Amino acid sequence: MATADLTLRPSSMRSGPGYWASGYASMLRFDLARMRKWLFVFLAVQLLMGAAMSVMYGFFLPVIPYTVALYITTGVPTLALIPIGFVFVPQSIAQQRLEGSYDYLWSLPVPKMVVAASTFTLLTVLALPGVIVALWAGVLRYGVTLDVQPTIVAALLLTSLMAASVGYGIGHAVSNPQLINMVTNLVVFFVLLFSPIAFPASQFPAWLQTLNAFLPFEHMADVVRASLAPQLVPGGVVGDYLMVIAWTIAGWLTAAWVVGRRH
Repeated sequence: MATADLTLRPSSMRSGPGYWASGYASMLRFDLARMRKWLFVFLAVQLLMGAAMSVMYGFFLPVIPYTVALYITTGVPTLALIPIGFVFVPQSIAQQRLEGSYDYLWSLPVPKMVVAASTFTLLTVLALPGVIVALWAGVLRYGVTLDVQPTIVAALLLTSLMAASVGYGIGHAVSNPQLINMVTNLVVFFVLLFSPIAFPASQFPAWLQTLNAFLPFEHMADVVRASLAPQLVPGGVVGDYLMVIAWTIAGWLTAAWVVGRRH
């Protein structure tokens, strides 16, 4: 039933904005039908994770100064977004390989990037409630006040896009589903313990600070944090935006190169 939604009009040209928009709308319907069995469970997990991560860090310190509490609260939204792109996207591609549906999805009569765009749209929509709940829980738990800037929309969309792009790159470049599972678990382990998202990079030794300067996680957090509490990033975030954009481009180029070679 879902595949019927992807039938394009015979008279439509297989190029141009109209063809892309038609394919995008059809792919959204297809993905919704494909994901409907676990959609609400996934959303519930996101909401619980967002609230839990906001509260969890408060257990590590007996007394939490206001600035530290604000840092934690503005970092947790990034922690809520990272699993979507870095974990779920590559693991969903691995699952497609195990089920034998990987090649079928890429043979559908839509532009190749429409498949990625549809998945990104749905996962971002599902992730946003978790981000909102994480912020709400942090504000209630620590009693902080946020200074929300208009740039928060661009910051959240960009960080979500970056995570999804790298996840797509990993998912398509690594053909072994078991290896993908190992890589994503390693990413989660590193992000939770060794990435300066909910605490400053100055807490780490110099070599780990240098490593994180070239990885995307700290820059993702600073981009979002600057839109919630600008005083915590007094040096500005132009460099952070450039780094996140660079990782985004690298992720999509990797995915496009691998998909182009195989299809």
